[in-house]
Amino acid sequence: MIETNSLPRWDRVLAVVAHPDDESFGLGAVLSGFTAAGADVDVLCLTRGEASTLHGVEGELSRLRELELRAAADALGARWVTLRDLPDGGLAGLDPAVLDDEVEHAMEQTRPDGLVVFDSTGISGHPDHVAATAAAVRVAERHEVPVLAWTLSDDICGTLSGEGHAGFLGRPDEEIDLALTVDRTAQRVAVECHPSQAVPGSVLWRRLELQGHTEHLRWLRRP
Repeated sequence: MIETNSLPRWDRVLAVVAHPDDESFGLGAVLSGFTAAGADVDVLCLTRGEASTLHGVEGELSRLRELELRAAADALGARWVTLRDLPDGGLAGLDPAVLDDEVEHAMEQTRPDGLVVFDSTGISGHPDHVAATAAAVRVAERHEVPVLAWTLSDDICGTLSGEGHAGFLGRPDEEIDLALTVDRTAQRVAVECHPSQAVPGSVLWRRLELQGHTEHLRWLRRP
């Protein structure tokens, strides 16, 4: 594992995620790190997250989650956010060309120096996460753009599993490229913008506690 405190020096960053809250719960500290360094950060979210909601709330859910996402993106310092309406829970069943077209369009609009995504494991193994990342990597290959993925260490996943939070898929040290010291202030503000998801007792809080001020990243496509 290469220890580093430096993100890539990208001027424009595109985050590709599956669900509203992925940009905050997963990528938040990384994205705010880019914005703090002066990068323009844009977010493409492929679904409105209706099927993956965690908490019954008043109001029309897809609209609520859109408002939550936009508030969270503002908290992270993102420049632009696009929320698409592909089927939550069904991304893996779509023709891959449909997902690729979404990423292609976003790249045409933003011209990023690099993409930021969930690890190819999906972190939790969620098929939507896996499909979103796979599409980002396919399109990045065509454009010869690097892809940096947020991941978790095996140690953290093992601790979570031992506490009854099974299902997280981590990486051993030799598969992790960057260990980044982060400031989680903006991420925590962004997380609080998702009250329909950031519920008390959620494993999210324990995971963030275990991660401390460190994020683990790996290259899915190197510069």
